[in-house]
Amino acid sequence: MRDVAIVSFAQYAVAHTEHDEVEMLVPVITEVIERSGIPKKEIGFTVSGSCDYLGGRPFSFVMALDAVGAWPPISESHVEMDGAWALYEAWVRLQHGDIDSALVYAFGRSSQGDLRDVMVTQLDPYVLAPLAPDWISLAALQARAMLDAGLCTERDMAAIAARSRRDATANPAAHVKGDARVEDLLKNRYVVSPLRVHDCPPVSDGVAAAVLVAGDRARKVCKRPAWIRGIDHRIEPHSLGVRDLTRSPSTSLAAKKAGVHGRKVDLAEIHAPFTHQEIIVRDALGLEGGVAINPSGGSVGAPDRRM
Repeated sequence: MRDVAIVSFAQYAVAHTEHDEVEMLVPVITEVIERSGIPKKEIGFTVSGSCDYLGGRPFSFVMALDAVGAWPPISESHVEMDGAWALYEAWVRLQHGDIDSALVYAFGRSSQGDLRDVMVTQLDPYVLAPLAPDWISLAALQARAMLDAGLCTERDMAAIAARSRRDATANPAAHVKGDARVEDLLKNRYVVSPLRVHDCPPVSDGVAAAVLVAGDRARKVCKRPAWIRGIDHRIEPHSLGVRDLTRSPSTSLAAKKAGVHGRKVDLAEIHAPFTHQEIIVRDALGLEGGVAINPSGGSVGAPDRRM
């Protein structure tokens, strides 16, 4: 396998923007390419991740290509998924050996629609979707299962929210101001019991981009490349009724395949939109005490808060 590293990264995130996808992407794409030390015309592969449901129109990723520039013709791909999946495709593409650099970017304008309705369009159309559950209610079912099983308390969840907000104040991209005490958070209203306002993710618009470079060229263009030493992807069963909602076997398996399960880790950035989900993912990864979790503030510490 070829050694592959991330040599540059850039992002943009706000609670709501009037800019379209191209206007959001252009400065981020420009910045990440300039930081990479790789001329734009020499980037061998471009892949993006986004969701047309968020944009409310089909093939919205095609318009976003204007921010990259598709002429002269480029080798390009798109995944109707998140940026992590796009990054995985770029890593696989670099393993082919015929190119040594790739641009990855992801974007979304979640503030345009009502996520409580939009997110559930991904549910099984025959069994789950007709029940018309919203995404926060589904997360609340999971949180209730966690509480009933004694795996966490509402205070534990509030502590995660307080820590995330505190860490986010040091993150310029988060735009979260001020601190939050656990006692104060426990006075917040319930959105769907047992989830309070602080347990749920804010709705934000944003872009993230990275440049991946393989082998010796990564060492030439970057003093301290972030080498990808392990990578794996898994998914849980689609139907909620066929698995234990308090566990994430797919995360455990992915961690083992990537070589990090139960090993010493200094810090971990976990995508956990709801506070109780951080506990599930943390346990699935086998993270022990002393690990810095989501020093960026994570999903809970993203810009603004709109329920």
